[in-house]
Amino acid sequence: MEQDKNVTANRTYKSSVFVMVFQEKKELLELYNAVSGKHYEDPEELEINTLENAIYMSIKNDLSFIIDSSLSLYEHQSTYNPNLPLRYLLYVADTYSKMTLHKDIYGSTPLSIPSPQFVIFYNGEKEVPDREIMRLSSLYTVKEEKPKLELETVMLNIRLGHNESLMEASRTLREYAEFVERVRKYAKTMILEEAVERAVTECITEYGLEREGGYESSGNPGRKMGGI
Repeated sequence: MEQDKNVTANRTYKSSVFVMVFQEKKELLELYNAVSGKHYEDPEELEINTLENAIYMSIKNDLSFIIDSSLSLYEHQSTYNPNLPLRYLLYVADTYSKMTLHKDIYGSTPLSIPSPQFVIFYNGEKEVPDREIMRLSSLYTVKEEKPKLELETVMLNIRLGHNESLMEASRTLREYAEFVERVRKYAKTMILEEAVERAVTECITEYGLEREGGYESSGNPGRKMGGI
């Protein structure tokens, strides 16, 4: 039971820090450019529409935004989860539902909706390739050559030593990966909160970061930190 609590706390702090860092438009645009290969410069071009609570279900996604008529949904994962395509289907359905809430979806005029892109940022301990395509159809009980409903998501391995070109394009992502790796190392010999504090202190010293944000451990607000 205690081990399960530690795993949950470990997963919570990683996701919380990731969302805390990249919910800021400047860092989110940097990450988007790194993933997409684009070169947008104005963070205000981003329209953030992250789900806080779905209409019919108690679900929410990590980061969702629109830029250049494209809807990007980003999810952080510290454990390998083959059900992500199904979760993304629920996220995007709810997002489109909110976008068209006051529009006539029963009318004869076609509505215009942004095309979706689904990206998973994975930094768990299970070995996975730098890039993996996950499909909704892989979860179907009956397999079809051409499924009537498909959803593809890209899973990117963001542990240190993986996706070097992506890390080079996003300094913030590299610093986040370095932070998580240090916490993982120190948590083997100390409690999670102490491991996080030590990693924060070291990263602030080495990267010259200021304590502006915050992290969460076991769902509770933690000490302030910034940049990572």
